[in-house]
Amino acid sequence: MLEINDLVVSYNQLRAVRGVSLKVHEGAVVALIGSNGAGKTTVLNAISGLVPKEKGMVNWRGRAVAHLPADEICRLGIVQVPEGRKLFAGMTVEENLQMGAYVPHARVKYGQTKKKVFGMFPILEERRQQKAGSLSGGEQQMLALGRALMALPELLMLDEPCLGLAPVAAAEIFQAISELNSHGMTILLVSQELIQTLAIAGSCYLLENGKITLEGTGAQLLADTRVKDSYLGM
Repeated sequence: MLEINDLVVSYNQLRAVRGVSLKVHEGAVVALIGSNGAGKTTVLNAISGLVPKEKGMVNWRGRAVAHLPADEICRLGIVQVPEGRKLFAGMTVEENLQMGAYVPHARVKYGQTKKKVFGMFPILEERRQQKAGSLSGGEQQMLALGRALMALPELLMLDEPCLGLAPVAAAEIFQAISELNSHGMTILLVSQELIQTLAIAGSCYLLENGKITLEGTGAQLLADTRVKDSYLGM
């Protein structure tokens, strides 16, 4: 579905991503883990077309897309939920959802998709006329997910969806991610909630200093001594 080969991204003279290669198969949950500053967000932004690629191949369903702008990549079905949610704080819940359905094929199915989003997150329907900036952290993350779903993604990329959330709210978000995947959604997940992430990931890549240093199933990485020592404190 998505294949990246030898991806290189630099900021001025600083090389943030150094030859990353990974695959995301349809219907899978793929996790990209690593410490802060390892380059995880840069990989997602490069896939989304938000940062220029210095080198490398990005293929989506067999088509080269590395040269495409972000709006075209979104139209092809690759949708990212950014770290920090990036909601329109002064707009209502419903207005934020409307913004998510900006691509033509999503606008046609706006009512149908919104009904599904409200079915997954009933609290959003209750708060539909409330300003996004007044929601709790967990509710804001639900809205960020809902806004992304309004674009009818084929690949949903989540960047630290549980950052700053209380444990109960984080558990609800992971439950939503698992539910989406159970209905066929393909997910590329960046998260430092490693135990929960590795528990739901079919495959996982460890990114260190801009390079993939370890890959395997979620269970394999959870059992790996280096992951236990460096990232789980076990």
